[in-house]
Amino acid sequence: MTVKTNEKGSVTIVLFSGDLDKAIAAFVIATSAASMGKEVNIFFTFWGLNVIKREGGLIKGQNWMQKMLNIMNRGHAKKLALSKMNMAGMGPMMLKMMMAQKRVPSLREFIDMARELGVKFYACEMSMTVMGLVKEDFIDECQEIIGAVSYLSKAGDSNVNLFI
Repeated sequence: MTVKTNEKGSVTIVLFSGDLDKAIAAFVIATSAASMGKEVNIFFTFWGLNVIKREGGLIKGQNWMQKMLNIMNRGHAKKLALSKMNMAGMGPMMLKMMMAQKRVPSLREFIDMARELGVKFYACEMSMTVMGLVKEDFIDECQEIIGAVSYLSKAGDSNVNLFI
């Protein structure tokens, strides 16, 4: 029998997707768990890094392939597409309008709420290296750059692990 040291439990989320709907789902779960007093960690990797990129031109990279990847993938929280029915950008616009009408927070508001609730944001070191990104390319909420071993340590101590 394994005894968890954190009585309230903890939640670890791997956010692999850069899709708006999946990012919102991850933040709904993260903020809900944090509001219940749980420790919450979100590990952003590959396309999920777009959720925490700073706004502005991120044509970064050390070689032409990294630069091309970042030109084609200039996302940040306000520019994410939907996983389905993106409709050349109309889908996210419509979803944001419907969310606002129902007083559902925007992704940026969820990010702010998560920060206020103590959710910890971690960027994947290997994904950043592959894509030619550095810590300064990310929003201030991103506390640390960690690798798979550190993520696995956090996940191993968690009661709930999700891959989105």
